[in-house]
Amino acid sequence: MLARFALLAIIAMPQAACSQEAAPVDAEASGSANGTQAISEDEIFRAAGFVQEGGNWRKCGDPGTPSYEPGAIMQQGDFNGDGNADAIVSEGSTYCFGMAGLGYTLVSQTPAGEWRVLDERGGIPRFLETRGAEGWPDIQVGGPGFCFPVIRWDGTAWQLHRTEYQGKPCQR
Repeated sequence: MLARFALLAIIAMPQAACSQEAAPVDAEASGSANGTQAISEDEIFRAAGFVQEGGNWRKCGDPGTPSYEPGAIMQQGDFNGDGNADAIVSEGSTYCFGMAGLGYTLVSQTPAGEWRVLDERGGIPRFLETRGAEGWPDIQVGGPGFCFPVIRWDGTAWQLHRTEYQGKPCQR
C-alpha cells in the first residue's frame, strides 16, 4: 500500500516542482527558504494539524482500516515564489477520503516564521502552470473519474476556478 501512495505522490508532483520556482526546501540545511531557522519535518506535520502516534503522524481518524497510510510530506518548496517555505502533507485512507484514497493539507510559512493552513481536502493535489493571487499555482484535485476540479487562490481562500481533464475543459 505504501508503494501505491508513493507512486501517487510522484504522479501528483507538479511540473513547477522541477523548476527553480518551486525549489525544494532542505530541512537538513542551515536556514529555511525565508532565511530563518531550519525546518524540521516535525514542524511541518504539526503545522498541518497532525499528531504523532506510535511513530506515525496521523490526522484523519481512520480506525486502522487496511487502506490507511500515515501522514507523509508529499512535497516541500516555495510554491508561490514569495521566499517562504510551503509544504503539502498527505494521509491515505478510503475511510476518511473515499475513493480518492488520499487527503492533503497545504501549509505555508509566513515571513515571521509562523505556519498557516491554506487548504485541506480529500483528493490528489497537482500544481498547474496557471496561477492565482500572490503567485500561487492553481491546484488540480484528482481522484476517481475523468473531470477534476481546479482550485485557485483568491488571496484569502482556494475557490473552484474550473474543471478539466488532461488540460481541457470538462463538465462534472
